[in-house]
Amino acid sequence: MVVIPCLPSILAAQSGANLSALSEAELLERLEDADPTDAAAVERELQALWSKSGSAAMDLLLRRGRDAMERQDWPAAIEHLTALTDHAPDFAEGWSERARAFFHAELFGPAVADLERALALNPNDYNAIFGLGQVFEFFGDPERAYAAYERAKAIHPYHEEVTKALDRLSTVVGGQAL
Repeated sequence: MVVIPCLPSILAAQSGANLSALSEAELLERLEDADPTDAAAVERELQALWSKSGSAAMDLLLRRGRDAMERQDWPAAIEHLTALTDHAPDFAEGWSERARAFFHAELFGPAVADLERALALNPNDYNAIFGLGQVFEFFGDPERAYAAYERAKAIHPYHEEVTKALDRLSTVVGGQAL
């Protein structure tokens, strides 16, 4: 018996293969125009692209930092990611991930400094922009948080956490409907 894959699975496989051949600019354009299902695939490709430093050793430090964050071992994460930012200062993802570790370790000044550096290197990193919004929100600045979340949503319209944050702050920033 011959099993023939259904058309949607063939198209999904083809679109995944096509996505990996796209540049960052093309992926960002696709993300902006995607429907929710396609947005997830485009986001995966962008994250994979942004996670490649060009060095196996630096990629290992990133992976170790992320693994430590999964275990909520913030000091270890910061240590690995600091080694990464020291050795690959032009790798935006290292700064973005270390900012996340600093935030969770309640080291907010270093978190903001790293977010600024990450966004200077990659102004389209919607997760770093979201992180900046979280810092603003944490420190009671809903207007600036909302503006950051709107900027992230303009890049990634289907970012679930951004959408939740905008919904949560919409009445605070825009007022309540009568």
